[in-house]
Amino acid sequence: MKANYKFSNLCGTVYRQGNVVFSGDGNTVFSPVGNRVSAFDLVNNKSYTFPFENRKNIASIALSPDSNVLVSVDEDGRALLVNVRRGVVLHHHNFKKPVKAIKFSPDGKYIAVSHDSHVQVWRTPNHLIREFAPFNLHRTYTGHHDEVISLEWSPDSKCFLSTSRDMTARLFTLDPIEGFRPKTFSGHRDAVIDAYFSSDCKTIYTVSRDGAVFTWKAKVEDSDSDSEMDDKQPVASTSSTAGSLGDTIARTRWGVHKRNYLRQANTRVVCSAFHRPSNLLIIGFSTGVFGLWEMPAFSNIHTLSISQEKISSVAINPSGEWLAFGARKLGQLLVWEWQSESYVLKQQGHYFDMNALAYAPDGQNVATGGDDGKVKVWNTISGFCFVTFSEHSAAISAVDFAKQGQVLFSASLDGTVRAFDLIRYRNFRTFTSPTPVQFSCLAVDPSGEVVAAGSSDSFEVFLWSVQTGKLLDVLAGHEAPVSSLAFSPTGNLLASGSWDKTVRIWNVFARSHAVEPYQLSADVLALAFRPDGKEIAVSSLDGQVMFFDVAEGKQTNVIEGRRDISGGRKADDRMAASNNASGKSFNSLTYSADGQCLLAGGNSKYVVIYDTRDGVMVKKFQISQNLSLDGTEEFLDSRKVTEAGNVDLIDDREDSDLEDRIHDTLPGVARGDMSKRRYRQEARTKCVRFAPTGRAWAAASTEGLLIYSIDDSMAFDPFDLDIDLTPQSLLQVLSGREYLKALVMAFRLNEKPLIHKVYESVPRDDIRLMARQLPIVYLAQMLRFVGEHLERSPHLEFDLLWVNALLHAHGRHLRDRSGEYASVFRTLQKGLMDTEQSVSRLCEENSSTLSYLIDQSRVAQEDGDVAMGEMA
Repeated sequence: MKANYKFSNLCGTVYRQGNVVFSGDGNTVFSPVGNRVSAFDLVNNKSYTFPFENRKNIASIALSPDSNVLVSVDEDGRALLVNVRRGVVLHHHNFKKPVKAIKFSPDGKYIAVSHDSHVQVWRTPNHLIREFAPFNLHRTYTGHHDEVISLEWSPDSKCFLSTSRDMTARLFTLDPIEGFRPKTFSGHRDAVIDAYFSSDCKTIYTVSRDGAVFTWKAKVEDSDSDSEMDDKQPVASTSSTAGSLGDTIARTRWGVHKRNYLRQANTRVVCSAFHRPSNLLIIGFSTGVFGLWEMPAFSNIHTLSISQEKISSVAINPSGEWLAFGARKLGQLLVWEWQSESYVLKQQGHYFDMNALAYAPDGQNVATGGDDGKVKVWNTISGFCFVTFSEHSAAISAVDFAKQGQVLFSASLDGTVRAFDLIRYRNFRTFTSPTPVQFSCLAVDPSGEVVAAGSSDSFEVFLWSVQTGKLLDVLAGHEAPVSSLAFSPTGNLLASGSWDKTVRIWNVFARSHAVEPYQLSADVLALAFRPDGKEIAVSSLDGQVMFFDVAEGKQTNVIEGRRDISGGRKADDRMAASNNASGKSFNSLTYSADGQCLLAGGNSKYVVIYDTRDGVMVKKFQISQNLSLDGTEEFLDSRKVTEAGNVDLIDDREDSDLEDRIHDTLPGVARGDMSKRRYRQEARTKCVRFAPTGRAWAAASTEGLLIYSIDDSMAFDPFDLDIDLTPQSLLQVLSGREYLKALVMAFRLNEKPLIHKVYESVPRDDIRLMARQLPIVYLAQMLRFVGEHLERSPHLEFDLLWVNALLHAHGRHLRDRSGEYASVFRTLQKGLMDTEQSVSRLCEENSSTLSYLIDQSRVAQEDGDVAMGEMA
C-alpha cells in the first residue's frame, strides 16, 4: 500500500486576484490562484500549478525577463523568490507593507516594488548561488502623497515611472544624476492607474481611472509644432546609447501634448497594458469591456465585451498577438488573439464552492458540481475544463459517472436529477419526483440502467430507469434527510445513510423492501462500499468511521477519527482547536481500488488515509497553508484580538469603487446594500475520491480541485549498475550483435541516445523474440519509449511491429496490472492516434491528388480527341 501522494495539480480555479503575466517567449501565462501560482501553456494546451504556497492570497507577481525567476507577494507583503524551471523556493523576504505593484527591470538586475507611498528598488538575487541575505536594497524613492499603484521601467533600465492614488505620476532615475529632480506629471482628476514609455522614449502616456489618457512630450518654449519641438529639444534618438537614453529622459522638460478621453458611460478604467513595439494600448473597464487603441493617434481598433464582471488584470505577450485577461469576481482567465478575434484560452472555475466530484472510469476526466449550479468536466492531464453544463438552476449536491464513462449524472437542490451525454455534450434525460423535493445525494447502478437519489425534504429515496426516464420506485423508511447513497459494486444492494442515525441496505430488485437498519450513535454523513461489495464504511457526526459486514449485518471495526481530523481554529472561535468539538467529522469517504485504504475528508484542513484492515491512520494531508482562509491556524495571534473582536474580521478596506461596495446578490434587490460585510472562506473538503488507477486522489476543497498523485517519473535509477557498465562496453556488446543484452544495459544507464541507438539496430526478424525475452522490469520503459518514438520517427512499420510483439508477449501481465501501466498506455495511445491521423490525412491528400490527375488526363484526352476530330 502506497501513501506517498504529493500535490500534483490544482484544477477548478484559474484566477483569483492579482496580476497575470506572460513568459518571455509569450507561450505561457502565469496566474495567481489563491496562495499558489498556476502556469498555462498555451502552445501545448497544458496547465500545472507550482507546489509552493505563500502564507496568504497572492496580491502581485513578477517574472524576470529570462523567465527563470518568479516573485510572488502575498497580501501582507511577504514574498517568495522561486526558480521557475524547478518550481523550488529559493528565498523568503518580507517587504513589511502590502505590495500593489512589483516589476523586474528589462535587464533583470533590479526589482522595483511599491511600498505604500514610496518605491523601493532591490537588486535581483542570484538564483544560481545560495546567499545568506540575498535581497539588497538599492534605493528608496519618495514624493507621492498616497499609495503607489503601478510601476513601469524605461527600455534601458535607467529610469522608471510610478503612478499613485494622489492623481499624479512621477519619473525617477535608478541612480542619482547631477541636477535632476524627480518629475511630476499632474493634471488628472482621478487616480492614475498606469504610465508608459513609448518605444523611442520621446513620449510618455498616462492613464487615469476616469478614462483620461494624456500624452506627454518635451516642452518647447518658442513653438508648439512637433517639428520644432524635435529640433529644439534634445530628446532621445534611436542612435542613443543605453546610458545617454536614461540621461536624455531625465533631462527632458515634459509637458502635456494631448488629452484624450474614453467615452464609456457609467464605467471606470480598472487596468491597462501597453505594447511598446506596436504602440498598442489595451484598457479594461469595470463593465467587462476592453478596448484597443493605437497610439499616439488614439484611434480605436476595436472594443469588445468579454465578461459580465469587471476585468481585474490585463497583460499582453511580447509579440503583441495575445491578450490575457483576469476577472476576479467570476474567477475567469481569458486569452484573446485580437487580430483573428478568437479565443486562445477561455477558462472559468466554479463561482461559489465546489461541492461534489467524480472520476471517470478511465481516470482521465473529473466531473465537479458547485453551488453555482454548473457541472464541469476537467481533463486531469491538461488541467483544463472542456465542457460545462449549466441546465441546473440551483446548487449541485452530487455527481457520478456511469460504469462505461459516457454518461454523467448530477443531482441538484432544484429538484431534478440530470443525465448528460459526454459524446454529444447534451442533457438527454431529466428525472423528477412526483412532488418537488431537494435531492441531496446520488448513486448509479453498476449496469448504468438505474439511478437513485435521496431527498432532504421527504426523507425518501427515488429510483428511475435511465432508458425510459420513468420513476421505478420510491423507498420510504428514513425519518430524517437522506445524506448518502451507494450501490454495491457487485450486487443489487443499495445502501442509504440518513440523519436519523441509521443505515439501510435495500434489495432494490426484490419484491419486499423490508430492511433491518444498522443503528449508529450519531447522524450518518457519508458511506462507501468496498470494491468487492462485502463491506461498507460509514462516517457519523461524532467523528467515528464504522465498518459493517454486509452479508452478516454486523459491525466489524470502528475508527475514532475525531482527533485525526481536528485542527484549525477559526477567527471567531471562543476555544482552542484541541478543545473544540464542532465540525470534527468526515463528510466524504472513498475506498481505494484494492480496498486496502480509506480516504476521508470533512470540514477541516486535513484529509486522512486509513488502513482498513488495522484501522490505523497511514497519513494525514493538509490541503492548504493559506492564512487568508479561516481554520488553517492552530493558534490565534493574541495581538490581533481587540475589544471589537478579531482584527481580521474588521472591514478596513477603502474601496473607492462604488460597485465594490454595493451588495445586490439577494433576489429582488434593486439599489443594493451599501454596507457589504466582509467574510472569510473556511478551509474545508466537501468531497474526496480515489482515481480508478489508484495512482491519484482528488479533493473538492475551498481552494478548488486539488489533485494528489504518486510521482513515478524517476530520471535516474542507480540499481543494477556496476563499474563495467559504461557506454563504451554497451557499444562493444552491440557490435557483437547481442541485442537484448545491449538493450538492458541501455535501460540501466537510462540514456535516451543509447536506447535509441540500440532500438534502431535490432533486426526486423528478431523483434518478436526480443519482446518475449525482455525482463518485466523494463516493460513499462520499453512501451513508453516506443510510444514516444512513434511521434518522432519515420519508421512506422518498425514501431508497430514492436508494439504488436510487446502486447502479444506480455498481454496478460499488462491486463492484470492495468492501473500501474495506465500512464504508459496513454503515451502509447497518443502515439498511435497521431500516427493514424497523419496516415489517414496523407491518404486523403493522395486520393485527392490522384483524382485531380485522372480528371486532368481525361480532360486532356477529350481535348485531344476534339482536336483530332476538327483536323479530320
